[in-house]
Amino acid sequence: MQDEVLAVVRASAPRRWFGIGVMAVLGGLLIYLALSTPPSLGWQVFLIVFGVAALWLAETTRKATEHEVQLTSKGLRSSSGEEIASVDQIARVERGTFAMKPSNGFLLRLKEPRSRRWQPGLWWAMGRRVGIGGVTPGSQSKVMAQMLEALLAERD
Repeated sequence: MQDEVLAVVRASAPRRWFGIGVMAVLGGLLIYLALSTPPSLGWQVFLIVFGVAALWLAETTRKATEHEVQLTSKGLRSSSGEEIASVDQIARVERGTFAMKPSNGFLLRLKEPRSRRWQPGLWWAMGRRVGIGGVTPGSQSKVMAQMLEALLAERD
C-alpha cells in the first residue's frame, strides 16, 4: 500500500502543445530572421543561437511533459521513477499568490538541499526549493498540494 498513488499532476494536452508550439515557432522565426535578412554577423550569430536554444527547449518540454508527477504516502515522484522529494524531506508547502512558484502549481521547501533538476513545464528543483506545475491544470496541483499538506500534518 505504500506505493499507492494518491494524486497525479500531468500536463493537459492543449497547454502542453501550445507551450511546445510557441517555443518551436519562436525558434523557427529567429533562425529564419537570421538567415533571410542577415543583420551584422554578431546579431546573426545571436539570433541563430537563441533560435536553436528555443527549439531545444521545445523538444525538452515535449519529452518532459510526457511524464506526470505522482504523490504517494512516501512522497513525490515522477512517472519515470525519479524521486522528487520524500515526505520526510519536505519542510512546508507554499501555495500563496506571492510564492515563487510555477504557473498553476505550488512550491515545496525542503529540509536539505537536493541536486538541481529541471523538467520544463512539469517540475524543477533548485537547492531547497522544488516547484511543481507549469503547463499543468491548477485543479490537479491544488488537490495534490492539499493532500501533501495533510500528509505533512499527519507526519508532524
